[in-house]
Amino acid sequence: MNSTYFTITGMNHYYGSDFLKKGMRVKLVKEPDNEYDKEAIRVELKGLGKIGYVANSPYTVLGESKSAGRMYDLMKKKARGKVLLVTPRGVLCELRED
Repeated sequence: MNSTYFTITGMNHYYGSDFLKKGMRVKLVKEPDNEYDKEAIRVELKGLGKIGYVANSPYTVLGESKSAGRMYDLMKKKARGKVLLVTPRGVLCELRED
């Protein structure tokens, strides 16, 4: 199976990204009722709750990672991700199978 990568963005609106480290696990939750984006995917961390969203713009997606719109149908209501790389522009993660 090919790996699917995604970028977490918007973290500056919550806790920032300084605490994220390679190997950490995050939870992805679809937000179909989001007023700004019907394909929004919220990113959560156990103990903190919402830390950002899966990037859904060509300006916020890092490298060859998928946007939320391209990932939306690849996952059920919830999924998991693994942090691969933390950068000032966003956090690169891999979609994981539960």
